[in-house]
Amino acid sequence: MKLSLLTRGRLVYRTAVLLKNSYSVSAVRDSAALLHRNHGEPSQVLQLEDLVLPQMGPESVLVKMLAAPINPSDLNMIQGTYAILPELPAVGGNEGVARVMEVGDKVKALKVGDWVIPRDAGIGTWRTAAVLKADDLVTLPKDIPVLSAATLGVNPCTAFRMLSDFEELKPGDTVIQNAANSGVGQAVIQIAAAKGIQSINVVRDRPDLQQLSERLTALGATHVITEETLRRPEMKELFKSCPRPKLALNGVGGKSATELLRHLQSGGSMVTYGGMAKQPVTVPVSALIFKDVKIRGFWVTQWKRDNKHDEDALRNMLDELCILIRAGKLSAPACTEVCLQDFRKALENAMKPYVSTKQVFVM
Repeated sequence: MKLSLLTRGRLVYRTAVLLKNSYSVSAVRDSAALLHRNHGEPSQVLQLEDLVLPQMGPESVLVKMLAAPINPSDLNMIQGTYAILPELPAVGGNEGVARVMEVGDKVKALKVGDWVIPRDAGIGTWRTAAVLKADDLVTLPKDIPVLSAATLGVNPCTAFRMLSDFEELKPGDTVIQNAANSGVGQAVIQIAAAKGIQSINVVRDRPDLQQLSERLTALGATHVITEETLRRPEMKELFKSCPRPKLALNGVGGKSATELLRHLQSGGSMVTYGGMAKQPVTVPVSALIFKDVKIRGFWVTQWKRDNKHDEDALRNMLDELCILIRAGKLSAPACTEVCLQDFRKALENAMKPYVSTKQVFVM
């Protein structure tokens, strides 16, 4: 008896008896999937396996995955350190775009040929095909690039919400962020530029700093500086050309976050969405007393869950992001396309420091 992939990434044994039903039966029966049965280092616990797909139900859809990226949160899930963990065994990956191949009789919102992405984390996207609940998916237009669609649901949505939900930013205002070369950081740069918002973008010093600075500037960055520059007196010169930021976006933590706080306007907000340094955020007492800064956190998964009953909330955000993509104002991060068979190399590259490209499985 072979294993079978069910909705939301769970695995169960499939019976050998196929019951007749009123909905169509697809010729797609199997899926190659990156599966882990235990938590641990991804390169050690992930295995590429062939799995039997379950029967279609009246409210389910059969999808063929087109592309799915490797994000830090995917690796954290496999390591067992993320805030939510799927039931094991589980298929890796939380983001990606798929094409609908077949729909159940009761499915009204999706049709064959639609492009879809997951509404929530935990579905498991590192596989070639899946049978999923239609309600767990949301459509995207097919006139945007596949890599843009595959990387839309996490980082651009995070950037969009942080720029929209914490401070009322107007054209000419400034946002400052660390991890500016990350997927979120690149989306922040582009969305801010499209809204006329200036951005101060902090990156780690590296051998190819000049090339990186030019690339981020081409995306729309107003200023690109290093962590070291952030601590130097020349920051005063920078603020002669732009106002102090109302909003700081922290994906690093530690000293970097503390330095962002130092440069905020009085009453401004620092929003933490990541902690790549694995160090706590330290807030100077003076920033709280004399500048009355606000310290907030953001997790796009929680936002999606909080708004799951508001159909327009997610739809409107995705539509606005797709408008930017069509206009050439929001591009996918630089991507390296890999096949599932080369997953160990892709995982190794995804975990290297200073790597500027996102690893994306293309099926």
